[in-house]
Amino acid sequence: MIFEQILTAVEQAIEQAPQRNFSESVDLAINLKNIDMSQPANRIDEEILLPNGLGKSIKIAVFAKGDIAQRAVGSGAEMIIDPDDIEGLKDDKVKARNLANEIDFFVSEVAYMPSIAKALGPVLGPRGKMPVPLTPDKNIEDIIRKAKNSIRVRSKDRLTFHLPIGRKDMENKLLAENIESIISRIEQTLANGKQNIKSIYLKTTMGPVVKVI
Repeated sequence: MIFEQILTAVEQAIEQAPQRNFSESVDLAINLKNIDMSQPANRIDEEILLPNGLGKSIKIAVFAKGDIAQRAVGSGAEMIIDPDDIEGLKDDKVKARNLANEIDFFVSEVAYMPSIAKALGPVLGPRGKMPVPLTPDKNIEDIIRKAKNSIRVRSKDRLTFHLPIGRKDMENKLLAENIESIISRIEQTLANGKQNIKSIYLKTTMGPVVKVI
């Protein structure tokens, strides 16, 4: 897809959006075609690293102790959850729901994943927020850096799905670069690439819909 075409759509969406006293989200609606989404293998479930981030703070919580916990704080994690508290969250459903709503992204030392699945799986699973396991071949700094600049794209069984690509107060060029990265990645995951994309639309939270392709 031609970058200028994407940039023009972004400029139109931002220009046509009414002025608000808050920074609106900018979202894409992607419509697929000629693909059987009832087959799990055809569904999109991708983590995409945005070149310019989302233009907002991503809250990260890490289930860890000791050195890992200290390094997580140093890398920008907003919350460290002591693994000894996991069982208590299972019994406090209100606290568990508040945690799931407050935090955007979870990471856990791999040893605690089974306990988290039992205690918090019913709350985190439906929200797509089960922790990323910190295996020995990964380091917490890289995971946090990536999480702060990534989005999770899940089509589930639908031909149409929505995803955020940034904020209205970001530069148009940066928004366009994010969109270009997302479209490129999604095309790579589809069996027939761009031939499986029917249309793509763009809008701010309160603004009109603008067609990208």
